[in-house]
Amino acid sequence: MSRFNLIITFIALTGLLTACQPGEKAKESFVHAEGGAYTAALSEDGQFSLVSSNLHGISVWDLKRNALKYVWRHEGEDNLVLAADIADDNSVAVTADVSRFALWDMTTGESLGYWQIRDSSVRDVAISKNGRYVLIGKSSGVVVHVDIDTGRRIEFLGHQTKINSVDLSPNGRYALSGSNDYVAYLWDTQTGQAIYRFVHSSRVSKVALDRFGRYAFTADSKRGSKIWDLKTGEEVSNLKFKHRQNIFSAVRFSEDGRYLATGSPSRVLSLWDVSSGKRLQKWYVTPRKDTRPKSAVVYAVAFKDPQTLISESSSGLAEYWPITAQE
Repeated sequence: MSRFNLIITFIALTGLLTACQPGEKAKESFVHAEGGAYTAALSEDGQFSLVSSNLHGISVWDLKRNALKYVWRHEGEDNLVLAADIADDNSVAVTADVSRFALWDMTTGESLGYWQIRDSSVRDVAISKNGRYVLIGKSSGVVVHVDIDTGRRIEFLGHQTKINSVDLSPNGRYALSGSNDYVAYLWDTQTGQAIYRFVHSSRVSKVALDRFGRYAFTADSKRGSKIWDLKTGEEVSNLKFKHRQNIFSAVRFSEDGRYLATGSPSRVLSLWDVSSGKRLQKWYVTPRKDTRPKSAVVYAVAFKDPQTLISESSSGLAEYWPITAQE
């Protein structure tokens, strides 16, 4: 997912932090990018991670063995991959720099091709099962749904300004997009028609879909961090926190739909109850050693199993966290 605005966001949020608050420590920690990472993606089942860094290019990790699986690089001089996603079935991955996206076969490690974006920059990407459909959110405010097999393109023109976050249902049929225009849309990728319009009081900074089509998550840059019922379009809960604002950089629904895991640009990893919006647990990912103040952006989070969360952050670390709270 997109990391273009996280550096500025982090600078704003670090001023809110006092000394590092104690929390449960990680069960395990592994270095995936020496010198830190630009972005990362975790597979839905927590089996694979994809990490972009200056030193290592794009590294793909088998998390069951903590073994390096592949190393990829975008063609040309600009290898700065700032957005990525792994298909729900672990078949294909998508990576994007500001002007191109690339597809990769997760089974063989082979490149499946590059596609150029000419009229504006890429802000975020998402991919469907089997890698057939790709969703691209752009700085122009346009969201593009591409059928890789046929070349068919649908442009969603409902937003008024730049896109910050997108997500795609596993079958590629439904898209969720959030923009600086204070609105998130759930829309049909076959027709380009909006299904639900979720209105916020400030720019929508993060969106995510539950893989089973039960819920959507949309969050703005202040206090609006909402979970929506996709059958009715009604609000289920609004995440409860004390700060006047809480920016999210990573989101994942649990398999059973009871919990939501989030990461932020201020090192915070949280577990929430979906039905109430109550925070059940909170951790702080390990900061980079060379940063002052100590900092790390949580880029991706996944449920390894009902008792463990996995995070990938800008510190270049994969960390495993114990889930002990039950609601």
